[in-house]
Amino acid sequence: MNGTPRMAPGWPGVEPRWTSSAKSAVGTALGDGSRVWFSASHGILNEVYYPEVDTACLRDAGLLVTAANGFFSEEKRDCDHAVEWMEPGVPAFRMVNSCRAGRYVIEKRICTSPEYDVVLQHVLFTPRVGTLDDYTLTMLLSPHLGNHGAGNTGWTGQHRGHDVLYAQREALSLAVACSAPFTQGTVGFVGPHDAWHDVRAHGTLTSIHQRAENGNIVLAAQVDARATGGSFTIAIGFGADPEIAALHARAALFDAFNDTEARYASAWRAWQAPLHDLDELAGDSEPHLYRASTAVIKAHMTMNNDGGAIASLSVPWGSSKGDGDLGGYHLVWPRDMVETAGGLLAAHAYSDMKAMLRFLAVTQEQDGRWPQNMWLNGSAYWTGLQMDEVAFPILLVDHARRAHAIDVDEVAQCWPMVKQAAVFVALHGPATEQDRWEENAGYTPFTIAVEIAALLAAADLAELAGDAGLAGHLRDTADDWNASIEHWLFAEGSSLAEQLGVPGYYVRVGSAVKADAASPTNVMVRVKNRGADVAPLHASALISVDALALVRFGLRAALDPRMVATVQAIDATLRTETATGPTWRRYNEDGYGEHDDGGAFNGTGIGRGWPLLAGERAHYEIAAGHLDAARTLAEVIRAQANDGGMLPEQVWDAPDIAARELFNGGPTGSAMPLVWAHAEYVKLLRSLRDGAVYDCPPQPHARYVVQHNVPRVTAWSFSHPSPRLAPGRVLRVDVKAPARVRWSRDGWATHEEHETTEIVHGLHAVELPTGTIVEGTRVLFTFYWLDANRWEGRDFDVTVVP
Repeated sequence: MNGTPRMAPGWPGVEPRWTSSAKSAVGTALGDGSRVWFSASHGILNEVYYPEVDTACLRDAGLLVTAANGFFSEEKRDCDHAVEWMEPGVPAFRMVNSCRAGRYVIEKRICTSPEYDVVLQHVLFTPRVGTLDDYTLTMLLSPHLGNHGAGNTGWTGQHRGHDVLYAQREALSLAVACSAPFTQGTVGFVGPHDAWHDVRAHGTLTSIHQRAENGNIVLAAQVDARATGGSFTIAIGFGADPEIAALHARAALFDAFNDTEARYASAWRAWQAPLHDLDELAGDSEPHLYRASTAVIKAHMTMNNDGGAIASLSVPWGSSKGDGDLGGYHLVWPRDMVETAGGLLAAHAYSDMKAMLRFLAVTQEQDGRWPQNMWLNGSAYWTGLQMDEVAFPILLVDHARRAHAIDVDEVAQCWPMVKQAAVFVALHGPATEQDRWEENAGYTPFTIAVEIAALLAAADLAELAGDAGLAGHLRDTADDWNASIEHWLFAEGSSLAEQLGVPGYYVRVGSAVKADAASPTNVMVRVKNRGADVAPLHASALISVDALALVRFGLRAALDPRMVATVQAIDATLRTETATGPTWRRYNEDGYGEHDDGGAFNGTGIGRGWPLLAGERAHYEIAAGHLDAARTLAEVIRAQANDGGMLPEQVWDAPDIAARELFNGGPTGSAMPLVWAHAEYVKLLRSLRDGAVYDCPPQPHARYVVQHNVPRVTAWSFSHPSPRLAPGRVLRVDVKAPARVRWSRDGWATHEEHETTEIVHGLHAVELPTGTIVEGTRVLFTFYWLDANRWEGRDFDVTVVP
């Protein structure tokens, strides 16, 4: 790698892109010695993350193979790929890439160093035709340091006399070293002048450059496999500067790969050992999906034990995404985190679950909410408000308490977080700015189910904390909202109901706009991801799997006739059969997925089936007492995992499009693995073992399914100004600051005044004695704000109606 320094041409390179999200492997070393996470697909390493699991630093790294007479082969494109786990639950992988022309086989073993910030590939190149002397191996790497493909600088150099490839962007660096010699190396900008095109044209590197500044770059080196008998180890090291990255890479090569791999595996075996043995429910396929799922969950967590966990080590439709999509799915979604923590709880990974609780506690906003999603430092990425994400952490605390996964002192430590979240839900629910799919606003069944269950759980926790007043307030709120679910969400007599042969069903979303409140399902809804030119749809025409949450979270019985009819509607409109079994789409008219021709989702598309929704459908069957049906759906989920044991976000449910690697029943270009899907599978196995829905909170089931609780109050707040007051109920007004409420039942001919009481800091309420007011009466009221010493200046009203 000597010669006259030359700057690479072609600056700044083509616009950078990420790579396939169809991962066949993910992993990381346990312990605090390494801060590197890897993923792989198509037989090669692709996105590698450092120094945290939310920061991608490499696009991909693979080999080109050339020989005489113009033979050119790229292992990721021109080989058949096989992958296997070192053993179930240990995410070290053996990959075998077999040349489709029959010329060679590349076997790789991949893991990260437990001691250094390095990912290692032990490579064995075996010719099937000719000998090692006949082949040239060229290694290509595409740095994307700090989640950016642009702005990278690369160079060839040495570290203490050993050849190394370097890249740097701001305060992040990588260095590539190898146990076999590099015969020559180069750097360049991605495009017509890069090493791939050079080797493709000439069979070897002919255009040598030693530096490429501030662009989308590629590093390349030819490996002298003959010198080591075709066996060598590639180390990609990371650090805050190039020297540290090189030091780590070379230090990791000092030990034999077998020894490093053994230490890596030992730590994972120790982590797996205390988990529940649900393997017997996980089928005979290799790797066992239960152990794979627990490892996938753990591999998406930070290693410094602060509990952060991302949604996926992937960028959905990555080959069409560039630096404008910094986050991909390597961000923290509070909802996904709680769903994931539930999987850990089901598997008995209590320590990791508690770390997640700690992370949630310290990233909660001052007002009680969490960001829609965030980086691991807690800073928000997207800024929407999803009310289920505010409520979910409450359910996690209560479930952990009931499972004895946290003790009395730990429950007390969590109480401030729970109290803030519960007050926020009570003041800002039940409608949401975005549903759980991050799309539509209004009343949505999943969000409401989570909110109501969380309010009841928080009430129990409030009593444990000695706050009976707040407990009563939260239960009254939950009772009021629960009694309104059918008004908000159940559509009867629609043309679709008639077509499906059912009396009605719970819709995907109901309007929370006051003008529409008399009939929240009698509105038009604009569906996101379908294009601005597509007309809105009537709410009664939109059906979603989200209605299953009413059973999952205990609000309705599985065999309630309304639920049975809704499940009929869900299966008729959202279920599709695939080569790997049935799958369910999120809702009809969903646009989050590939287009008809298989083109990547680009803001519009066609939503496909989600394996995790087969898990939700299975949990409904368990609630209904149909365990055999649930076991069958567990088999479907296993069938929809790829050969590496990774569960996709979505499954292709249309005819095969081989050119786009879309095969019926196989993964789409969306996220894979989706950690939430793996957690749902773990919870399903636990539910099957227990014979009951594992994460169904007991409070709503007891209160609404068994006891048929009748509400005492109607709750009114500025976020949810209910226009209806049921006869016999008290009107309770909730505000954030102390106030005097002036109200009238006769159009201000007379009036009464009552002052609010502080329930907790930031929540004040007053109950107006409206229980004897007759039907049809319009109750008017307004506020005098005590702290501000001013009147509100406008009137509000509710009408007493059945």
